[in-house]
Parts: sequence; structure tokens; C-alpha cells
Amino acid sequence: MSDPDTLFASSSVPRHLVRGAVGLPMMLAAFVLIPWVGPWSLLLLVPSAVLLRGCPTCWALGLAQTCALRGPVRP
Repeated sequence: MSDPDTLFASSSVPRHLVRGAVGLPMMLAAFVLIPWVGPWSLLLLVPSAVLLRGCPTCWALGLAQTCALRGPVRP
């Protein structure tokens, strides 16, 4: 059996959640700030794409992969 695809997985779930907590608002701010800052606000898309490793869907896929690699949750 082949190894699972872990292209978007992080080393831990908390680390992945922090990346999303910083990257998602930054991506949203890039579009919200356009009326005030102009096209310069779109420069925020670059660091947010790096944090999310692509788009929000890529981040969500990475979260699922990270949770799957972590194994079952024990009470």
C-alpha cells in the first residue's frame, strides 16, 4: 500500500490552526482594504498564500491531512 499524500499537512494541529488564524484574516484584509489602500493591499495575498500553502481550500485539506496523520483521539 502506498503512503498517504501529505503535501499540505503540518507537523502539528495547533501549528496548522495558527497558520490559518493568521493567513485567513490576512487574505480577507487584502480585499477589504482595496477602497482605502488601493491595489497595494493585494500584496497581503503573498504572505497569506505562503501561510495557507495556497488557497483556503488547500489549508482545509492540510488540516484534514494533519488530523489524519495524528491518529485517533484518545479521551
